[in-house]
Amino acid sequence: MFRTRRKDSCRPSFPMGFRGFPLALASEGERVRIVFVKGGWSLKERLVAMGIKVDDVVEVVHRHPRGAVIISRNGTSYGLGGGMAQKIMVEKE
Repeated sequence: MFRTRRKDSCRPSFPMGFRGFPLALASEGERVRIVFVKGGWSLKERLVAMGIKVDDVVEVVHRHPRGAVIISRNGTSYGLGGGMAQKIMVEKE
């Protein structure tokens, strides 16, 4: 039995007028707004479990050269790996 892929599930589409970049590229001390998460359901569930969602404003506390970041939101710090940070699209606040 072969599975067929739905055409609309192959690639996520970005919001209209999107002018952002991956969280992994944000500079230390920069405040950014989360615009879009292009990962699968497990990434989105993990972020929701941490209390992070689309339209949240976060501050990049530390950025590792390979993409891992430490972000702060409402006084709480979260560590995100490089793969996760690459899939979280943000724009400058």
